[in-house]
Amino acid sequence: MFVLRRLPALLALLMLGAHFLRFGQLALVLLCLALLVPLFVPRPWAQAVARWALALGSMVWLWTLVEDVRQRLAFGEPWLRLALILGGVALFTAWAAWMLREQKGQS
Repeated sequence: MFVLRRLPALLALLMLGAHFLRFGQLALVLLCLALLVPLFVPRPWAQAVARWALALGSMVWLWTLVEDVRQRLAFGEPWLRLALILGGVALFTAWAAWMLREQKGQS
């Protein structure tokens, strides 16, 4: 169960790293890859670091959504599908952070 609850976070961090790679931000790509390590460390501080990183990642996706929709509206291009996809990715990232919360009864 420990690993299964972390798989969405793993996927979300990899997607976030790919997003940063698209814009050539190699330091953030390496940070996303480094955050894969604390994901599987069964310590509360490590889980908190991963949770906060995913919460910030969700904000990055929302920021990207707003900026890309603005750009598409400015050029008169279709934007709804973009908004739905990026909104779904932001929700998935937030859900992945929520899945990392400590369960009652765990020590």
